[in-house]
Amino acid sequence: MPGLVVERVVPAPPGRVWRAFADPDELSAWFWPPRLQARAGIDAVPGGALRIRSEVADLGISGTVTAVEEERSLSSTWRWDGEESETRVTIELAPEAGGTRVTVRHDGFADDQAAAEHVTGWTDCLDRLLATA
Repeated sequence: MPGLVVERVVPAPPGRVWRAFADPDELSAWFWPPRLQARAGIDAVPGGALRIRSEVADLGISGTVTAVEEERSLSSTWRWDGEESETRVTIELAPEAGGTRVTVRHDGFADDQAAAEHVTGWTDCLDRLLATA
């Protein structure tokens, strides 16, 4: 099944970047464009719930956290509201000169087109994260 990898170097230490993914308020602030008024919920422990929702756009994802290595990696399932298919996301953080390398691995797409659409989405998300760092 097709997958993707998107990377960025964020000019902040790994602990700060970790909070951007693992703290619901911080995740809400950057994940989707401000006009969508995202509300995130995440319990960053194995078996914890992940939920990101925009009432404005009637758009949302949900998942279950599958693995956590604090300040290093976070893995979860990923399912768009209204869809049956579930994919897998792993966020990896690594210290790098000038900040933290963020690597997003998203696997399990039905086809290359779905993977390509998610490359665009993750690129936009990480660009917003860079803007808040």
